[in-house]
Amino acid sequence: MRILPKGWKAYLIDLDGTLYHGPKMIPGADDLISALRAKRIPFLFVTNNSSRTPEEVAAHLEAMGISARAEEVCTSAVAAAKSIAKDRPGCKVAAIGEAGLTKALIEAGLQLTSEEPDVVVQGIDRQFTYETLTQAARWIRGGAHYVLTNPDLLLPSQEGLMPGAGTLSVAIQAATGVKPVVIGKPAAPLMDFAIARLGLKALEVAVIGDNLHTDIAAGVNAGCGTILTLTGVTTADNLPDFVKSSGVSADVLCRDLAEVRAWICGSNL
Repeated sequence: MRILPKGWKAYLIDLDGTLYHGPKMIPGADDLISALRAKRIPFLFVTNNSSRTPEEVAAHLEAMGISARAEEVCTSAVAAAKSIAKDRPGCKVAAIGEAGLTKALIEAGLQLTSEEPDVVVQGIDRQFTYETLTQAARWIRGGAHYVLTNPDLLLPSQEGLMPGAGTLSVAIQAATGVKPVVIGKPAAPLMDFAIARLGLKALEVAVIGDNLHTDIAAGVNAGCGTILTLTGVTTADNLPDFVKSSGVSADVLCRDLAEVRAWICGSNL
């Protein structure tokens, strides 16, 4: 296995804001992934999005011209399901979320239920209602363990920003007084799950992302290296403010994905 600069052997790559904006590929994303494959450098796609299955994420990337396979995708839903199954194998779980979450829970051997769950696991749910909030509050106040796939307050969409899983969680926390176990970025569990899948140590892996508050903070929290690309949330203009507000900075700063590619793979590809 090739030893890369700073001793990194593999990469965990964020998606929205790093490789694409919604349905549109960020320039250089396809070349970056092709270069990693050509150099035989291991990588995984890592996303906080709990609504899509790994197969759907890979299909979304492929549709934009970015080479991807389902087994290369790590979602917060899959990481949450694996974490729950490890701690409480075969337990009863109430899912507040979409298809990506429910499929992950079933595949992890957990029992989906709407009555007296051992665990309430919550992600993005665009069908969330007052009734959903009421039921979640009663379950959690009754003793169910509370797991949150990711704490994102807002998500980008073609029509503008929309509430994320973290916004729904704020309501649940207010109703219960219970803070959830958080799986996704900037918490470490999603990164730990991906690092284990690579079979490497955290210090041998670097995170590539566009957001200091989530991607880069998650890399720091997990003990990984970090590469910030100014292709999404973090820009040259807001970088100083984001460094201050997040309390972290990246090991490597790149203006775009062409620079990321050149830094990792060299400029001769």
